[in-house]
Amino acid sequence: MVSGKILGLIRYFGLTAQAKKTKRFLARNGLWPKGGIGYAHRNAAYKLLSGRGLEVGALHCPANVPANCKVEYCDAHTKEESIALFPEIDRHALVDVDFLVNLDEEKLSEKVKHPYDFVILNHVIEHVANPISVLEQLFAVVRPGGVVIISAPDKDFTFDKDRQITGFEHLLEEYKQGVTCVDDGHYLDFIRHTAPEIFNSGDQALIANTLASVRGRREHAHVWDSTAFVDFLNRSIDYLKLSTKTECMIEGKDTHLECFAVIRKLQ
Repeated sequence: MVSGKILGLIRYFGLTAQAKKTKRFLARNGLWPKGGIGYAHRNAAYKLLSGRGLEVGALHCPANVPANCKVEYCDAHTKEESIALFPEIDRHALVDVDFLVNLDEEKLSEKVKHPYDFVILNHVIEHVANPISVLEQLFAVVRPGGVVIISAPDKDFTFDKDRQITGFEHLLEEYKQGVTCVDDGHYLDFIRHTAPEIFNSGDQALIANTLASVRGRREHAHVWDSTAFVDFLNRSIDYLKLSTKTECMIEGKDTHLECFAVIRKLQ
């Protein structure tokens, strides 16, 4: 496995010439993560999909859905903006974006052509300012009988390992207040744990520049392990009074990566 420090610095603070050299070295020695590892559970769920769907935040890893599915893509950034923001990603792998939507400030239902048979949100919920609001938006654009597929990284298997779990009460308060922007505290916590040498440097200019980069890239604001994420989903659905049925729930202990859920909207 790549160390959390190396992977974190390369993935989250841009690929400098030295970082690119490091990536090539790791790849030659079979240590760089390759696409598809840890995602077999996703592909099994995708095989059950049909009809018209929406994937939010696919970037360079769109869901491998059946050929008879028609998928539209939504993101907060254009393809060109993503190329500039994420230099470590192969630009040729990025999907073409059909709808530009900032989930923190705009309503998905006002921007996309719903209703959909399915909506997919993989590793996006941890980046947003108001996760309960986003979950509400997902169910608003899927038809009754359709499914929402959602996943979040399990902190025990990521660079978030040493960060504190975001409690449901905190998220509920953000929802009640109508929060539309991630505050600096969330991002400083991200820097403190993923780049402590920067956070503890005392170099205020460096910290400020890093904070600006982290904000621009919309890094992890909220943190869950699988138990906490399941609790977040269940309590949010109850609070929003949504009528749903959980078809599939796979936790980090099985995926060694994420908590993954397929939830059907009943009405």
